[in-house]
Amino acid sequence: MPLRDLALGLAVIAIWALNIIVIKLGVVELPPLLLTTLRFALVAALLVPFHPVARHQLPFLALLSVTFGTLHFALLFIGLGQAEAGTGALLVQMGTPFATLLAVVFLKERLEPRRGVGLALSFAGVAVLAGGPTLPAPLPTALLLLSALGWAISQLLIKQGPNVSPMALAGWVALFATPQVALGSWWFEEHQWQAIAAASWAGWGAVFYTAVMSSIVAYGLWYGLLRRHPVNRVVPLTLLMPVGAVLLGLVLMGDGLGPHKLIGGGLVIAGLALIVLRLGPRRPAP
Repeated sequence: MPLRDLALGLAVIAIWALNIIVIKLGVVELPPLLLTTLRFALVAALLVPFHPVARHQLPFLALLSVTFGTLHFALLFIGLGQAEAGTGALLVQMGTPFATLLAVVFLKERLEPRRGVGLALSFAGVAVLAGGPTLPAPLPTALLLLSALGWAISQLLIKQGPNVSPMALAGWVALFATPQVALGSWWFEEHQWQAIAAASWAGWGAVFYTAVMSSIVAYGLWYGLLRRHPVNRVVPLTLLMPVGAVLLGLVLMGDGLGPHKLIGGGLVIAGLALIVLRLGPRRPAP
């Protein structure tokens, strides 16, 4: 990969790692479902007018808004409000093992022994993390794992669904998800208008960053890299995202780095590496 593209890939990973910190700062001022609603509304406003889709694609996008929008993003924002940043980032990475299992069960993909070991290591890492002090209760663990499951289900739907450009998909999923999450905020949260009125630059900065930087800018750069390079050269960079989130949590949030996080996080990342990395002789570049 040329140095310029490698730098772009690392910039995307840094944006996504910092996104975990930004979400935690945002939910201090704005209730998590309200923050998610504002994020979706901004993404939809910026993307939908410029990325139309065909009418027959709308049911697929509406279904994806439930799994990717509500199940993944809403539970991610709620769960991160109750867990340390690094631990939350590690748990959300379980979307990759979940997607592997779902592909084996529903798409009849073959599970190689190496990937089976990766799955076992990933789930062992979650067990270690769940026993540590960075998750004060089972609820954050369950919410973040459900968020990861929502991501995994969404990846299978995207793989089997109609061909929709990434920016159109992001915009229309956000459009359909906005009323869903807004209804959840109205039902489960209180004092939304007061929170909006009292929000400082940190709260509104979280809305902007999660919508524009993490969703639009980062994914735009990422899909550009995927178009220019083989998937197996780009996707392994994602292994650096939870590492970056753990380090940023240490520096910016004062999170701890105890043995549970080190051992559990190491097992999760090792398992992910076995799942996503292609081992064997290197093929010549096209």
